[in-house]
Amino acid sequence: MDFTHEHEMFRQMVRKFVQTEIDPHIDEWEEARIFPAHDLFKKMGNLGLLGLTYPEQYGGGGVDYWYNAILLEEVGRTQCGGVPMAIAVQTDMATPALAEHGNDYQKETFLKPAIAGDAVFSIAVSEPDAGSDVAAIRTRAVLDGDEYVINGSKMWITNGTQADFLCLLTRTSGDYGFRGMSLIVVPTSTPGFSVSRKLEKLGNHSSDTAILSFDNMRVPVRNRIGAEGMGFMLQMRQFQQERLAAVLMSLSGVEQIIRTTINYTRERHAFGKPLLNNQWIYFKISELLTEVEAQRQLAYHCVRRFVAGEDITREVSMAKLKGGRLAREAADWCLQFHGGMGYVEEYPMARYFRDSRLMSIGGGADEIMLRIIAKLEGILPEGE
Repeated sequence: MDFTHEHEMFRQMVRKFVQTEIDPHIDEWEEARIFPAHDLFKKMGNLGLLGLTYPEQYGGGGVDYWYNAILLEEVGRTQCGGVPMAIAVQTDMATPALAEHGNDYQKETFLKPAIAGDAVFSIAVSEPDAGSDVAAIRTRAVLDGDEYVINGSKMWITNGTQADFLCLLTRTSGDYGFRGMSLIVVPTSTPGFSVSRKLEKLGNHSSDTAILSFDNMRVPVRNRIGAEGMGFMLQMRQFQQERLAAVLMSLSGVEQIIRTTINYTRERHAFGKPLLNNQWIYFKISELLTEVEAQRQLAYHCVRRFVAGEDITREVSMAKLKGGRLAREAADWCLQFHGGMGYVEEYPMARYFRDSRLMSIGGGADEIMLRIIAKLEGILPEGE
């Protein structure tokens, strides 16, 4: 992809927004263990950043996904993982199914305020006993007239304490397996909804991650996205976009921490010369930069196929697998090259080391990516 002048102008606008509206507040938000989602999202909505590919009829930009890729790359440069992840939940994880398969009422009622930044969205799939194994979810919605009565709980929910709406995957029939699930938009103002607690995590401190509970919560049937029982398939499509977003953001973060390490080792002297003058260090950094470029080309290949409307399951699974491992490798080596300064909280290296570890877990762990790849390559053993 050759980015056009318009693309680059958009990139500079997003970069300026990150530098002025996000970066100066990161330390404060990290310490508070939460960021002001409604305030930040409204600012982004005013600039048209929250629905770039969505229909103009509902306030979206109506442009192709390359603009969204630029947005994700630029917010990924922020010196924390929590806020970029929260933004991506709003743009690429909790709203794609609604935008693609929702009816006019749903788009007007739920998508439009999400695009405008007037409402915060969360994606509610994982449960205490069902993370990577989505088919094992137990939260259930029982039909009662023109309403669903929902009972259960969800865990690891990004934006969970601040969300106005949830894109909830719940079982509407059957007891187990991928059949019989539906995606339902759930307003958190509904009686029966509660935040059980906010989770304390190793990293991504500025992101509020919560356990949610549903106790006889009644939601109109008209809030269901698509046909009943199609939720698993719709969520699998959302997962591909979620993983692509994670890859694009992670790639920027990796490159950013490598560049930070280059600057640090150039300025830091030991034994009478800059650390960067040590062959082992500049060789290893050169290897990491090569890995970044290779990963970027794989990511852009995924974007090209996504824009063309092709199935990217195989390629994006590979990209996420590689992206998580590259983030871990870069974090380890860059911290090593920082020495003691990499181990203290007053320097961004320690935060990156903590935050980047999630890439190999969230949105499908490495092992799930390997299983998907093996299945699509026809090498998964029978019965697995």
